[in-house]
Amino acid sequence: MNLAQYINIDHILADLSARTKTQVLAELIEPLIISHSFLDRDKVFGVLKTREDLGTTGIGDGVAIPHGKIEELDEVLIAAGRSREGLDFSALDHKPAHIFFLVLAPEKGAGKHLKILAYISRLLQDQSFKESFMNAQGRDEIWDLITRT
Repeated sequence: MNLAQYINIDHILADLSARTKTQVLAELIEPLIISHSFLDRDKVFGVLKTREDLGTTGIGDGVAIPHGKIEELDEVLIAAGRSREGLDFSALDHKPAHIFFLVLAPEKGAGKHLKILAYISRLLQDQSFKESFMNAQGRDEIWDLITRT
């Protein structure tokens, strides 16, 4: 699978400024809203917040994969972010999250959505990938890393 089909370099935030779960969701949404003006910021945020209320998407080991379904979409959209300091994302292991992949999917087509979530989850279990992501010297290097996978 090539994540470059679903993310572009403008959707990568190499240095998140967020300090809370709510702030990181808002910050990750922003580049998607900018490049897809038909998306409603409040609606997207609400979908993600509702999903988080059902159970955290902080899967542990420094990783969170917030996700949700948006009816206006006809394609999957991904944003990625990095917090060098880490922040509390209510992760299952109670450790701070540093690496974030936000996935927005169309209401229809759950199969692709689930495959992408599984792929990202497997990718982020690779310690080498995670170290390279954390050590990348900015957005361009993170983009290169994502497009090589």
